[in-house]
Amino acid sequence: MDLKKLQHQIFLIENEEQFNSVALDVFHFQYENNQVYRDFCDAPGIKPSNLGHYSQIPFLPVEFFKKHKVISFTEAPALVFSSSGTTGMQTSRHFVKEPDIYRQSFINAFRLFWRDPEDYHILALLPGYMEREGSSLIFMVNELIQMSQSHHSGFYLDELDKLRTKIINLRDDERKILLLGVSFALLDMAEIFTIEHPRLMIMETGGMKGRRKELIREELHEILKNAFSVETIYSEYGMTELLSQAYSKGDGIFATPPWMKILIRDMNDPLTILESGKSGGISVIDLANVYSCSFIATQDLGKYVSSSHFQILGRFDNSDIRGCNLLVT
Repeated sequence: MDLKKLQHQIFLIENEEQFNSVALDVFHFQYENNQVYRDFCDAPGIKPSNLGHYSQIPFLPVEFFKKHKVISFTEAPALVFSSSGTTGMQTSRHFVKEPDIYRQSFINAFRLFWRDPEDYHILALLPGYMEREGSSLIFMVNELIQMSQSHHSGFYLDELDKLRTKIINLRDDERKILLLGVSFALLDMAEIFTIEHPRLMIMETGGMKGRRKELIREELHEILKNAFSVETIYSEYGMTELLSQAYSKGDGIFATPPWMKILIRDMNDPLTILESGKSGGISVIDLANVYSCSFIATQDLGKYVSSSHFQILGRFDNSDIRGCNLLVT
C-alpha cells in the first residue's frame, strides 16, 4: 500500500463514496500493522475481506490507549500526547508518528469552519492543559496562535484581569477575537466581570475537569452568553486519542470535517449502528489517525441530529473522567 498516496487522499475526501473507500484502505493498513487493533478484531473473528462498508469496521474502545501502545508503525514516535487526569488516574497516551498530519488536520478543519487564523486575535484560556506536558490541545492552539500572526494572540493561565484588559483594548481593532477556553475557566471569568466586544467569539473546549460542579451545556452557554454579551457560544470536540476535531457553531450541534465521521452505536450491542434520532455511544472515525487507530469507541453519549450533525449528551461513565471531557446532561 502506498502510504503517502493514502495520506494525500484522506484530506481530499469530498463525498460518501470516497470516505468509504479511504476508510476501508485505512482499516486494511491498520489491521496489518497495528497488533493491538488486529488482536481486537480477531477476537470476534472480523477480517478485512469480509467488510464492504465503514459502518462494519470494529471500533477500538478508547480505554485501550491507557494500557496499550496503539500504533501502526515501528519507528520511534515524533510526539507523545497524553490525557489529563486526577492524581492516581491512569491516563491515555497517543503516539504520533508524523506531527505534520496533525497540523494538516487541525489547520484544514479550522479553515473549513472558521476561515483563516489570520482573521483572528486568538486568546487561549486553558489552565489545566497549560500546567502539564503532552497536551494535544495546547499543541494545536499554539500552532493556530502562531498562524494568526498577531502579537495580541497568546495564552493566559490565571491572569483574568489581564485577559479582560486585552479584550477591552481591542474593541476598535477590526479583527475578530477568538477566546478559546476550558469551561471551568470561562465560568470563573464570567463570575468576576462581564465584557462587551462587538467581534468577540467564545469557544468552549468542554470539561470542568473536577474543578467545578458539572453543568448541562445549555446552562453553561446561557451563563457565558450573558456574561460576554454574545448571541452564540461555539464549541470544540476533540480528545487526546484523536488527531481531528468536530466543531459547533451554536446550540450544541456539532459537525465534522470530511475525513472524520461520528457513528452512534447501541449501548448493548457495540456492533450495531443506530439510526438518526436515537441516542447511544459515540464512535469516531478519524482518518487522520492513520498511524494509530482511526476507529475508536468513546465513553461519550450522543445522537444524530441529521446525517452530518450530532449532539453530545454526556458520558456513560462518570467514574473515570478524561481530559477534554464533556459536560454531563
